[in-house]
Amino acid sequence: MLNRSIEAYNEALQYIPGGVDSPVRAFKSVGGTPPFIEKGEGAFLFDIDGNRYIDYVQSWGPLIFGHADKETLEAVCDQAQKGLSFGAPTLLETELAKEIVEIFDAIDKIRFVSSGTEAVMSAIRLARGYTGKDDIIKFEGCYHGHSDSLLVSAGSGAATFGMPSSPGVPADFTKHTLLARYNDIESVKQCFSASDNIACVIIEPIAGNMGLVPADEAFLQELRELCDEHGTLLIFDEVMSGFRASLKGAQGFTSVVPDMVTFGKVIGGGMPVGAFAARAEIMAHLSPEGPVYQAGTLSGNPVAMAAGLSVIRRLKKDPSIYQVLEARAKGLVGGFEKIANNYGVPLQVDVRGSMFGFFFNENEVKNFDDAQKSDLEFFAKFHQAMIQRGIYFACSQFEAGFICTPLDEKLIDETLEKIDDALKKIV
Repeated sequence: MLNRSIEAYNEALQYIPGGVDSPVRAFKSVGGTPPFIEKGEGAFLFDIDGNRYIDYVQSWGPLIFGHADKETLEAVCDQAQKGLSFGAPTLLETELAKEIVEIFDAIDKIRFVSSGTEAVMSAIRLARGYTGKDDIIKFEGCYHGHSDSLLVSAGSGAATFGMPSSPGVPADFTKHTLLARYNDIESVKQCFSASDNIACVIIEPIAGNMGLVPADEAFLQELRELCDEHGTLLIFDEVMSGFRASLKGAQGFTSVVPDMVTFGKVIGGGMPVGAFAARAEIMAHLSPEGPVYQAGTLSGNPVAMAAGLSVIRRLKKDPSIYQVLEARAKGLVGGFEKIANNYGVPLQVDVRGSMFGFFFNENEVKNFDDAQKSDLEFFAKFHQAMIQRGIYFACSQFEAGFICTPLDEKLIDETLEKIDDALKKIV
């Protein structure tokens, strides 16, 4: 039962637009009332009605060691006692920067910000300042935050300058954004034909916001070649996949090296954080070294830095964690596939490290058009059935799922039993 959550949601509606502070939380695409969460513990969420859920969202990715992880909490509490924020340099910023930069051969310097949206927005500004060009290419179905130039929808052609997909975004802000089709290099070539003024191409190399859809290796290689040919920077948006898919994020799965990378989520251990990074030559254009301005009063927040250090150092110390989590993710979606097949339910699944995804779809999903052909009505029924059975999947067909270290094989078996029971009822 969700009696208290229903009351809480109705009260929230009186004071917060839609009753939530981020739209997907309202459960609009799946129906029902969102459970209001009281606490998290390891692999579990507990709502204010006392219901327990096995959580496959993990705060949308950052909690690789699960909720209320002891070491992360200790790091946060130790730092909080020294102060929550200073707006001045701390050693923690340099320590976390060093830990991250040491992992990636292609980045020399990093700047911390307070969100993934801010990281991407700043990276694009830096790319424009570095190249002296104005236009950018993004891919339909890839989400890079809610800054104006990235809230675009497709026009009538494959190579089209974007039109705003949200009121409040002037067309003048998005006219420099060209849209291409994910995993379709011809659509990218058309964009380059339409403009000789492209500063950067930004892509989620492992897309997590149209569901889990990895970019093909050949596609990324051709994308790299096109960027080199046109003097365009290639940006990997790894706000979600960074330190989630592997210790090197998507770069653990591809030989393609980007010019810039954006990070978030895991590097804050559950605290709000983002970052963008590149080789020294590019980062030298950033203020105060260079003319491209970017600032943030709470950037490098010491509590977030402490949480991030706790997580990143443990992952670096034992990267075999990713193999364990990947095996569990494959166990989950493999079992799900067998159950769905037993009930004649079309299902597509994929895994990248501790990230997984599934679509109720007859065909393989390679881009956003394919994802939109999934059975969204069936997903909504399935999601409601799983919530009722204490399984917390992302409340949208177009989101990835995540495995945390406390989520063991026993809990996956329990999840599969409840998937079987749910499909038995709704098919």
